[in-house]
Amino acid sequence: MNKTYETLKVDIDDKIITISLNRPQVHNAFNNTMLTELVQVMNFIDKSEDLRVVIFTGQGKSFSAGADLNWMKAVINYSYEENLEDSLKISEVFYKIYTLKKPVITAINGATIGGGMGFVGASDIVIASERAQFSLSEVRIGIVPACISPYLIKKSGQGALKELFLTGMRFSPQKALELGLINYLVPHDKLEDFSKQKAEELLHCGPRAIAVCKELFFKVPEMSLETAYTYTAEMIADLRISGEAQEGMKAFLEKRRPAWRSE
Repeated sequence: MNKTYETLKVDIDDKIITISLNRPQVHNAFNNTMLTELVQVMNFIDKSEDLRVVIFTGQGKSFSAGADLNWMKAVINYSYEENLEDSLKISEVFYKIYTLKKPVITAINGATIGGGMGFVGASDIVIASERAQFSLSEVRIGIVPACISPYLIKKSGQGALKELFLTGMRFSPQKALELGLINYLVPHDKLEDFSKQKAEELLHCGPRAIAVCKELFFKVPEMSLETAYTYTAEMIADLRISGEAQEGMKAFLEKRRPAWRSE
C-alpha cells in the first residue's frame, strides 16, 4: 500500500493492518478529510486478498473526540440537504466497518467521545486502555448519536444505553466493560501488544469462516425462526463442501496446520 493519508497513519505487518487516527493536535476529531480517507482505506482492505485483520487506534492521548470544532462551525450553517450529505458520510464509514468481511479490532487508547463511539459499536472486538474515557455527549449540544446508534444498540441493547444517550454522561472503561461495549480492559502499556495478540489469534481461523460468522450477526437477527431454520442449514452445508472447510477439517484430522496459517 503506497498511499499516504493526511489524517490516518497506516501500518501493515504481514496480514494485519493497523489504522491510527492521526490528528492528535485536535484529539483525533473527525473532519471531512478523515471520513473520506476512512472510506478509502476500508475500500482498499475490502478488495485486498492479503490483509486479514484490521486494528484501529489513535495517535496521542485520545482515541477520538468526535466532531472537529471547525467542521461544526461549518455545519451550523448547512441546509438540510447539505447536512444530509454530510451525515451520510458518517453512516458510510461505520457501515463499512461493521459489514467488512474481515475482523475489526479497535484499541481504545484514551478519550472516546461522540462520533468516536461509532468505532466501539461497529468493531468486532474492542480493547480499552485503563486510561480510556467514554461519552455519548451529543445531547449536550442539542443533537443525538444517530448514525452510530444502530451499532451501539446491537452491541449493548436499549436498557444499558438509554441513560448514556439521554444524559451524555462520561463513563469509565470499567462501566463500558460491564455494559458489553468493550471486550477487554488492559493496562495502558499493554494495549498495543494485547491488540496484536488478538489479531494474531484471528489469523489462525479460516478467512471465509470469519466472514460468514460476521454475516450471521447482521442477517440472522432480522430473520424469523422459520427463515433462519433453512438459511443457517444451507449456509453450513455450503461451507462444509468449500475448499477452506475441506482443508480445515483434513488438517484437524491429520494433526497439522491448515493452509491459511503461515506459522
